[in-house]
Amino acid sequence: MVKHIVLSKLIDQQDRQRAVDALLDMRGKIEGLLDVEAGYDFLASGRSYDVAVICTLKDRAALDFFRDHPIHLPVVKLMNDIRESSVTVDYEY
Repeated sequence: MVKHIVLSKLIDQQDRQRAVDALLDMRGKIEGLLDVEAGYDFLASGRSYDVAVICTLKDRAALDFFRDHPIHLPVVKLMNDIRESSVTVDYEY
């Protein structure tokens, strides 16, 4: 199994719910994507990112398939348009 985690800092805080909704909308629509969790930060500390997404995928091949999937690509575009920066980690467990 693979975890794909992305934390994003948004340009405008008003886009938080829009981002979370788009991320969660991928649930159940991409083969090999077993689960999607997403939410936005409520502490707003100096170290906080604004939106987090945690995807659970079947394996590395599923992650590769997910990256270029037509359901995922518009979400990537949206996130690229509304965020100022992001960090990510992918790991197997």
